[in-house]
Amino acid sequence: MSTYQSELMKRLTERGFLYQCTNEDGLDEVANAGGLVGYIGFDCTAPSLHVGSLVQIMMLRHLQKSGGRPIVLLGGGTTKIGDPTDKDKSRPILTPEAIQYNKDGIAKVFAKFLDFDGPNGAIMVDNADWLDKLGYIEFLRDMGVHFTVNRMVALESVKRRLEREQPMTFLEFNYTLLQSYDYLELNRRYGCRLQLGGSDQWGNIIGGADLTRRVEGNEVFGFTTPLITTASGGKMGKTAEGAMWLNADPAWGENFVKSPYDYWQFWRNTEDADVGKFLRLFTDMPIAEIKKLEALEGADINQAKARLANEATTLLHGAKAAEAAEQTAKTTFEQGGTAAGLPTFDVDSLDELTAIDAAVLTGLAASKGEARRHVKAGALKINDEKVTDPFRAVTKADLADNVVKVSVGKKKHALIRLG
Repeated sequence: MSTYQSELMKRLTERGFLYQCTNEDGLDEVANAGGLVGYIGFDCTAPSLHVGSLVQIMMLRHLQKSGGRPIVLLGGGTTKIGDPTDKDKSRPILTPEAIQYNKDGIAKVFAKFLDFDGPNGAIMVDNADWLDKLGYIEFLRDMGVHFTVNRMVALESVKRRLEREQPMTFLEFNYTLLQSYDYLELNRRYGCRLQLGGSDQWGNIIGGADLTRRVEGNEVFGFTTPLITTASGGKMGKTAEGAMWLNADPAWGENFVKSPYDYWQFWRNTEDADVGKFLRLFTDMPIAEIKKLEALEGADINQAKARLANEATTLLHGAKAAEAAEQTAKTTFEQGGTAAGLPTFDVDSLDELTAIDAAVLTGLAASKGEARRHVKAGALKINDEKVTDPFRAVTKADLADNVVKVSVGKKKHALIRLG
């Protein structure tokens, strides 16, 4: 049984979020006193976050549910440099317009998980508000004195580049100073005393906590999560088709567009060994209920997977979307139907459309070569019938309710609709 007194530390530790903490007892005491303000930063490198960022978002959610106040820090300033952490080469430099565009897209997702009203309503702020106003000489004089090159080159992100003899620009080398300054600024403005993040951010978090102590004399805390991977060793949030994005706009391109059904199916396809861990990390379900589900064995584990998919999809897309996605899956897999709700692609004509064209059009194959390999393996189907000829024509005779169902294997399905 946990010895923690605060609701926050109990929540985070029993659900598997804790990897490192600067002072567990001290943080527990501050959190238990109430009114704890904590933050996580999100750089604006793409117009959407993906599932890999959900661990951090859920920590902010638990902070708020336990009575604390979360700050979402958007990195409009730090994105201009690029975080070198866990990168073997420099990030591309983005224009101010691209950063603003990405920031606008990222900001949309947080309203699904956090409450921005009430006494402990979440705060969203952009670090460009203060970083853009810093004078270089003044910043070096006032903040640079608190950092030693000895300590900075010992940071994992720097050390790895140097060991591999890969270049690190002076621009990137400054990133730690700016992220540390963010913590100091948030402490001054909002009384923020907690920075949360992934384990790869430990060095940056320690830098910010130390700077705040040196400049303001305030003890602040750092808390990091372990690297979340799948049981097979894959990176969380990545699929064979690319990242599983949390929000999307058709203007961002087809790689970003993920329907509620896609999202539901992503969680439904969780490996057996990951179900309990993911239920803890990515849902609000009580631990006692999770333990019952993760104890299921054999085919019964599919009940836990469906529950995970429903809970996770409800958080992001709402209960109705989750229910519709589950019904689509049941119709598709159990009844072999075409099922509304599958990813749908409109065409003006079926003329000269072959089976391999259909696979590429729907994104079930990345290329015609891959589609032909699916045919050879017996995995490509049109309306649940195995395709043996890659150049088999898709015609109006294949239409049912004006759509054609295209499948690869048992779990990947899409519809082509004749406009």
